[in-house]
Amino acid sequence: MSAGGRWMAAVTSVSVGALLFLLYTTYRSIVDARTPGRSVWREFGLGLILMILFFSTWVGQAVAQWQAYTDEQQAHGEPTELGEFYVEFMQSTLENWQSEFLQLFSFVTLAALYIHKGSGESKDGEEKMEAALRRIEERLGTLPAGADEENQDRWQLPDTPLQSQD
Repeated sequence: MSAGGRWMAAVTSVSVGALLFLLYTTYRSIVDARTPGRSVWREFGLGLILMILFFSTWVGQAVAQWQAYTDEQQAHGEPTELGEFYVEFMQSTLENWQSEFLQLFSFVTLAALYIHKGSGESKDGEEKMEAALRRIEERLGTLPAGADEENQDRWQLPDTPLQSQD
């Protein structure tokens, strides 16, 4: 195998691996976070629709590019070879994989699974909500007697420029 062939195999492996990782994380997110009795489409519709759009446009690209490739080969009187088509298809695929579908699919999947502290899409908002609820319960005098007083600093909100003026 030539050096170009090895590079193409490596790039294909990395691309397929990244795609499989995104599919797996989407599946894992659905299994872990799905509410029993609720529709998968209702809870994960955005990610599923973006995934369907991505794959349908990718298949559409393959069909259109195959037609263009075979027409070009026939016009030059050359045989159509699947290997040559594969190289052209992968080249155009890799050029387009930074397009909106893959970016959005990746964003939706990764935002559902990982934290970027302070991001509006991140899961770390639960800590702030718990701290706010604890402050409200303390102020109302409804904090349960068994509330952990030793780890009270865990319930403190971080310093922000939007502190209340008591």
